[in-house]
Amino acid sequence: MKQIIQKEIVKTLNREVVLEKPKDKNLAHYATPLAFSMAKELKKSPKVIAEDIVKDFKDSKVFNITSLNGYINFRLKESFLNEISTKYLKAQNDFAKSEDKNSSILLEYVSANPTGPLHIGHTRGAVYGDTLARVGIHVGYDIATEYYINDAGNQIELLGLSIYLVGREKILGLDTIYPENFYKGEYIEDLAKEAYKEFGKEIFLDEKNSIKLSSWGKDKMIDVIKNDLSLAHIAIDNWVSEKSLYSKLDNILEKLKKSNGIYEKDGKIWLNSSKLNDEKDRVIVKEDGNGAYLAGDIIYHDDKFQRNFDHYINIWGADHHGYIQRVKASLHFLGYDENRLEVILAQMVSLLKNGEAYKMSKRAGNFILMSDVLEEIGSDALRFVFISKKCDTPLEFDINELKAEDSSNPIFYINYAHARVHQVFAKAEKNLEDVVNASFENLNEDAKNLLFEALILNDVLEDAFHSRQLQKLPDYLKSLSSNFHKFYNENKVVGSANEDALLKVFAVVAMSIRTGLSLMGITAKDKMHR
Repeated sequence: MKQIIQKEIVKTLNREVVLEKPKDKNLAHYATPLAFSMAKELKKSPKVIAEDIVKDFKDSKVFNITSLNGYINFRLKESFLNEISTKYLKAQNDFAKSEDKNSSILLEYVSANPTGPLHIGHTRGAVYGDTLARVGIHVGYDIATEYYINDAGNQIELLGLSIYLVGREKILGLDTIYPENFYKGEYIEDLAKEAYKEFGKEIFLDEKNSIKLSSWGKDKMIDVIKNDLSLAHIAIDNWVSEKSLYSKLDNILEKLKKSNGIYEKDGKIWLNSSKLNDEKDRVIVKEDGNGAYLAGDIIYHDDKFQRNFDHYINIWGADHHGYIQRVKASLHFLGYDENRLEVILAQMVSLLKNGEAYKMSKRAGNFILMSDVLEEIGSDALRFVFISKKCDTPLEFDINELKAEDSSNPIFYINYAHARVHQVFAKAEKNLEDVVNASFENLNEDAKNLLFEALILNDVLEDAFHSRQLQKLPDYLKSLSSNFHKFYNENKVVGSANEDALLKVFAVVAMSIRTGLSLMGITAKDKMHR
């Protein structure tokens, strides 16, 4: 809606304007302080300038325009609201979409080590990343999603060794000595049992076989991770293996050397990252000649930037804060514009049940598994709560609050609004085709305000995506649902003289809720089941 008004203004005034939303919708849908910024240029008072601008729009088919104390107020015409509503009710897949931005983004998220199932900490970045991609695509960006598989480090060898040792102890009954750091939990026992079925007991009789189990176990864990993500309706486009890129390390070191990005000291190769705002230089190649953890990330980001996306977004855990500058430094030394990389940090999650800490999973050893929470509250509630707060602030929630079937549970409250629209249509014994061409000529102000709010979803999506504050979407849906419930309780619809027009308004409300929830990976309910 805002874009339509801005285009109309630019067409007439040949200048961009800042549009604000007044609190009083009865006064205006949008307002601009444009006259104040033009006062010095034109050497006139804002009040006079605003009055002159109003005259330029007297024939607008989109809005009525007035001025008040220098502010210019725009109120959308009923005829325009009706035209837009009819258009989108007949083509609902296009609702709240923006024009193609002609801009490509590579969005990397989750990228958890493939050494265990996804835990609740991974879930926040997973849900945020998937929703960011959905919203970004809807508002016109070309977005590809990616998972970077860390499969070249010691952690993969340790996974294979853990499976091997657990198999010896739990399956063969042999005395086993475990290293201080190894992977534990029922999922390792499950992998050992599966390996026994596939390879026989011989796999646990020679420690050299742990190398084979490393690769085999990694592939099994990737399957588990993909399944966990699919249960939350998350599908990632590309899966890139660190190991598959590692042969490029020598070429990367050569490129870094040419730009004075690295140097040798104490038998190691260091990244000169302190020259670019990092607190110190970082090891890329260790004394034994093997790449450090950072080496794989440098190779991977070089591979990313060679694919020529316009922008790159990484969603990392909060513990990676100190890692950002060293990766950006490497990009700079590799000859790329490091400002094209944006890193979003997902803060920690605390999960409660009945006000107490949620029990750790035996399957994972000492983590709360994403799959356990999904099983308890379902994908819809999980996705909603992980988008309900800014990603860069800690999140704490009690899962029992998401099971309530009343207004205290926001996902229930929003779904109830959507289902209520269907209920009203059923009571009126009408469907969308019966009302889609109804006129809005006699709507009262409350109905027009509800309609306007339902039609501004695109404004919300643009703002949520560009500010990276996805919580603005569920906040909007809660507000729209609240206003719908209030209007329904205060106004007679079925059997009223304006029944078809009000049903059409309700259909727009349902379309907005359905579209917003869909972009959060949630299917709106047509009927509430207790």
